[in-house]
Amino acid sequence: MAGINTSPRRAGPERVDALDKVRGATRYAADQMPAGLLHAALVPAAIGRGRIERIDTAAAERVPGVRLVLSHVNIGPLPSGGFILGGGFGFQSLQPLAGPDIAYRGQYVALVVADTLEAAREAAQRVEVAFTAMPAAPVPRSPGAETAAQPSLIPLPPLADKHVGDADAVFAQAAVKVDVTARLPAQHQNPMELVATVAEWQGEQLVVHEPTQNAEAVRHGLARQLGMPAAQVRVVSPAVGGGFGQKNSLQSHTVLVAIAARRLGRPVKLVVPRALVFHNTSFRPHSVQRVRLGASRDGRVLAAIHETDQQTSRHDAFPSTGSDTTARLYDIRHFRSADRLVRTDVQTPGFMRGPHEHPAVFAFELAMDELAQATGLDPVELRLRNDGTTDPVTGKPYSSRHVAACLRRGAELMRWERRRPSPRSMSLPDGTLVGLGVATGAYKAAAAPARATVRLASSGRLWVAVGGHEMGQGLRTAIAESVSRITGAPLAAIEVQLGDTAFAPQHLTAGSWGTATALPAVEEACRRLMDELQAPAGAAQPGHLLDRLKASGREQLEVRSQTRAPGQPEQVFGRLDGGLPAAGGPVYPEFVSFSHAAHFVEVHVEPTTRRVRVARCASVIDCGRVVSRRTARSQAEGGVVWGIGAALREVSEVDPRHGGFLNADLAEYVIPVAADIGRIDVDFIDEPDPRLNPQGVKGLGEIVMVGVAAAVANAVFHATGQRLHHLPIRLEDLY
Repeated sequence: MAGINTSPRRAGPERVDALDKVRGATRYAADQMPAGLLHAALVPAAIGRGRIERIDTAAAERVPGVRLVLSHVNIGPLPSGGFILGGGFGFQSLQPLAGPDIAYRGQYVALVVADTLEAAREAAQRVEVAFTAMPAAPVPRSPGAETAAQPSLIPLPPLADKHVGDADAVFAQAAVKVDVTARLPAQHQNPMELVATVAEWQGEQLVVHEPTQNAEAVRHGLARQLGMPAAQVRVVSPAVGGGFGQKNSLQSHTVLVAIAARRLGRPVKLVVPRALVFHNTSFRPHSVQRVRLGASRDGRVLAAIHETDQQTSRHDAFPSTGSDTTARLYDIRHFRSADRLVRTDVQTPGFMRGPHEHPAVFAFELAMDELAQATGLDPVELRLRNDGTTDPVTGKPYSSRHVAACLRRGAELMRWERRRPSPRSMSLPDGTLVGLGVATGAYKAAAAPARATVRLASSGRLWVAVGGHEMGQGLRTAIAESVSRITGAPLAAIEVQLGDTAFAPQHLTAGSWGTATALPAVEEACRRLMDELQAPAGAAQPGHLLDRLKASGREQLEVRSQTRAPGQPEQVFGRLDGGLPAAGGPVYPEFVSFSHAAHFVEVHVEPTTRRVRVARCASVIDCGRVVSRRTARSQAEGGVVWGIGAALREVSEVDPRHGGFLNADLAEYVIPVAADIGRIDVDFIDEPDPRLNPQGVKGLGEIVMVGVAAAVANAVFHATGQRLHHLPIRLEDLY
């Protein structure tokens, strides 16, 4: 097998947390069992929109062991934590139990707390609620759904429609035109670890254990809702069992658990069932993406027009930003975008891996494939002809861009030269149709401010604290490897503290900026430590630092550092300390920075049943310097599987009459299993990008998915001759 995953000796050290995970020693939020723990259960709304007229909790309160039933009737004033994209801290501005109004099906209407989980669940079923229902518009095509231009709803310059050159005029005169409208469904993240909260009051201090990608937002949001200083709130989230955007802000239930714990004077645990996770956390919204390309007969793309209609909620405007990426996929000098938001009766949608880039690039790369067909060019050659070195939107140079290298290496791995141009021209001896498809992807290279502390003790322990959340992506391993490389300390002696607001401000870990944010601060602190001890960085031997520390006569040495993205002002640390998003990029003062990928897919389509199987995928990624090859490979393979799932399996089915998601469990929300996945080859360009940071690191976690679904769809077209413009691709689409 070709690619990085075929060479285990190159994979690098083991994950530093691997042993603890496989032996069950890693402690997640729901594993916390403080003395006197009580258990909570939720009561959801049974209508798609309306109002609570009466709530009767008498039967619930008679269940043995029930301690408290909270509803809008008895909870008292309950401010919103605010929408994270509107200057607040929550995934949405609407706070359940704050009043009797119901905005979407499944919205929480009561919280029951009891001595046991069984009692809490039984009592929750006995809460009686009388509703007055109103007509609901749960999907964009529903009567009553409202469409508005995004700039009118969110009048901020970064979210304005893009106008570069004169795309409409150039498109109208182009010799070759392509017009593609792609429809992408709502989807839900399904991390193995459910959303959960354990809240405990220690005197006047609130301690919250919660799986989150943004402990600081949870801390400050709770402080706002509870009317207390943020200094009296500690949020602990050292390990997260998958986030993917679902856990990137304050959840609606967290304050309810904190209030219950305060009233009862005992810790309270709530684990949200998966069905309610579907209805009360963010999700990838339904969108319609129209892409028009105008090109010369030799395949040079002269103009592109990208229009998006994206679902949002009634109470928040979740913006569409996919054209930020598609405007920069290729060297297209005339580009126009138009984004429209469709208000529907759902919880506020949000970020899900490759949030806007996956659907936007899907449509754009379908259009590029159709353009290759129209011009008679090989799909790889077409993309190479349209590569560039300068950002067409701002005119600034790219910090680095290795799209051509990704395409050429990927073509070599896939043996692209065997591809016959005509659809339905390749098959196996048993009649199985074979198709080869390609797509590129891009994702912003962002970074955020960070503060880091490194402490060397005479015991030999090297303790590191920095903002960041370990969600399984390997951030703790990447940090430990970097610390070891600079200081010479063995990995076993390094303790990395993440996700705890008691030790460092915890900026949101998302958008592929985790490593590019944490690593510069940590490495700077390590170099300062080496300078203090007068030890040469990168040349220290194990034990050398301890000798230096003893010679200085100190029991320990602690150093601190802080870093920020290029061009960010000093004031950005105020946003960091205040729990607000503070990431910079991809547009910096002197350059524009993106990660890139080329995905090659081989599909086999069974001639009778039309079942599609991805037999092989080869992905080559340009993400700057690869810090930890083992975790990078894991990220890449996982992203490919996500892309295959998005192309062939995943959809959140909505009840168009009453609202709500019908397949809100892992039995019916279909995702790929091991038997669905063929061979995955991964390789990296591994060229440092020092303009972005001294480490030369760019993001990886999102780019690995962007473009995969398009490559699958393009391969299906090559195999069958059927061009499909929607996801997921199902058997009935190919009959």
